Amino acid sequence: KHQEQKASITMTDESDASSTSSSGSSSEEEVQAQPTKKQRTVPPPLEIAPTADAAHSAIQKQSASASIIGNTSNKSNRLIVLLDQAKLETIKNRKGNYELLNCDDHRDICKKKLKKDPKEFRPDICHQELLALLDSPLNKAGLLQVFIRTSRNVLIELHPSVRIPRTYKRFAGLMVQLLHKMKIKASDNGTTLMKVIKNPFSQHLPVGTRVYGMSCKGLLYSPHNLAKQLVPLDPNSTDEGQSQVCFIIGAMAAGHVTTEDHPYIEKMFSISEYPLSGASAINRILGSVEAQWAVV
Repeated sequence: KHQEQKASITMTDESDASSTSSSGSSSEEEVQAQPTKKQRTVPPPLEIAPTADAAHSAIQKQSASASIIGNTSNKSNRLIVLLDQAKLETIKNRKGNYELLNCDDHRDICKKKLKKDPKEFRPDICHQELLALLDSPLNKAGLLQVFIRTSRNVLIELHPSVRIPRTYKRFAGLMVQLLHKMKIKASDNGTTLMKVIKNPFSQHLPVGTRVYGMSCKGLLYSPHNLAKQLVPLDPNSTDEGQSQVCFIIGAMAAGHVTTEDHPYIEKMFSISEYPLSGASAINRILGSVEAQWAVV
């Protein structure tokens, strides 16, 4: 029995030694697995700054993609018209609804609260000019692009297929909706018909566009000679010498289009010896362009 106890003691000692040796070897492996030196992090290579030409092309691509017209085949041949200083402002009435501020319905508010002449608030002028532009054969032929710039410096782009309401009351409701929601979409196919876009207006013009202002104080030309001198002979021409043309026409009750607001205007022109309404001037200009481009 005494010998059996000794044998069992020796067996347990051997097992303890083997366990201690195995734990020791595992601890040595863990020590060996730890890295002795810190890994060196390599900094990323320096990026080359884009050139001015690359930045300009990126801005042009971004503005083209943001346009509600998109990339159409005859977009570069359109006549561009900007209605400047349009009085499109909203005001909250006593019932809590928003209305388009005008001289007929808000005369007391203009005098007492805004301290301005009620005659200045004429959004109906912009309504009449839009009807003259969008009802023209030039627009229905896909050769016209219209922008609006309000007196609060809000820039609006219009799709050529938009149909402006005939009555002023419905037009006023549409403008209030546009100024609050920043966008008007068609109910049937979801096409963006009107959209508030970022300033300045010059970044939405194609490269090389020649901009002219219309004013009764400008250089007098007949509409026929004006179109002959400024507008390209053929809207489908790809000649580099024939640049796209933009006319800036006022949409305010009093005042003029100035080069201080638009420093990119090359020259100011007039098409009559007499002061004309905006809609009448638009009809004369578009009629001369239609005759030159054979749009009937």
